[in-house]
Amino acid sequence: MFPSSPLFEVISTPFKRAQLGLFHGKMKRSGNNVPFSKQKTRRTWMPNIHSKRLFSDSLQEFVQLKVTARALRTVKKHGGLDNYLLKTKPDLLGWEGMRLRILVREKQAEGVSAVQEVVQEAAPAAAS
Repeated sequence: MFPSSPLFEVISTPFKRAQLGLFHGKMKRSGNNVPFSKQKTRRTWMPNIHSKRLFSDSLQEFVQLKVTARALRTVKKHGGLDNYLLKTKPDLLGWEGMRLRILVREKQAEGVSAVQEVVQEAAPAAAS
């Protein structure tokens, strides 16, 4: 139905929390704390996550998301949430990003079809 639908099922990231926001591929990392005594202690590093409201031009509303600092920089670079969702690879978006991408594509398709209807209605009027 949608070009993104098959990709939506393929997405798999071991870090489940990354699927519920825009993490742009950032995941939990693990390693060791190594002090002067060389006694290694296992630890994890979490991504730099912020809860943000980002405005979607297509949806005409704010979307509450958990976003990493890297994803925020990329959203700004692409010129907004909608462009980020449409231009980014599916494996970097996760479940929530793919869900939003499908919503944005649907809204944009509705807008294009509405514009085409207006143009078709105006064309016969201009011809006569």
